[in-house]
Amino acid sequence: MKKGLLIVVSGPAGSGKGTVNAHLLKTDDFVYSVSATTRAPRAGEVDGINYHFISKQEFLRRIDNGDMLEYTEYCGNFYGTPKKEAEEVLNSGKNLILEIEVEGAENIKRKYPDAVLILLLPPSFSVQEKRLRGRATETEEKITERLARAKQEITHANSYDYVVYNYDGKDMDAANDIMAIVNAEKHSMTRNTTVEQDYLNN
Repeated sequence: MKKGLLIVVSGPAGSGKGTVNAHLLKTDDFVYSVSATTRAPRAGEVDGINYHFISKQEFLRRIDNGDMLEYTEYCGNFYGTPKKEAEEVLNSGKNLILEIEVEGAENIKRKYPDAVLILLLPPSFSVQEKRLRGRATETEEKITERLARAKQEITHANSYDYVVYNYDGKDMDAANDIMAIVNAEKHSMTRNTTVEQDYLNN
C-alpha cells in the first residue's frame, strides 16, 4: 500500500477553507488533521474533534520529544500538528489534510519536501472583503485586521505548489480542483521512481 499524501490547505479568512475541505472529507481518501493547542476551549468546541486541548507544559514536552509535526505560537498560545497521528493516517494510504497558516505551511515544506502545499483564495481581494463584511459577525476592527493579514500572507504565495480559486457558489469546483491536484501528484514520476523495476519484474 502506497503512503498517502500530506496536503496543506491554507487561505485567508473568507477563502472558504472549511467548506471546501468538508467536501474532501466526504470521500474515503482524505482525513482531517486535528491540531493540538494550549488555548482554552471555546463554547461548543469538543476535545479531540475541534482541537486536542493540552497544557503548555505538555505541548513543550511534545516539542522536546519531537512529537510535533509542526507548531507555531500565536497570541501567547501554541498550535501544532501531532506527529504520531499524522504518520498513522499517511501509512494507512489516506491523504492527510492540514488546514494551517502560512508559517506552519512553510515549516511543513522544510521538514517534508514531499508535502503538497495548496493556497486557496477568493477570486480577488475585493471579493474577500465583500465576503467578510457580508458575514456581519465581526467588528470593523476585526475585519480590517483580517484584511491586513491577508495582504501580508499573499506575499508568501510562491511558497505554495498550487493555487486554487474558490468562486462564489463554486466550492465543489474548488474541491474537485484539489482532488485533481492530488491525483496528478500520485501519478507524477517523482513519486513513482521504481516504474522500470516494477514493470519488468511483475
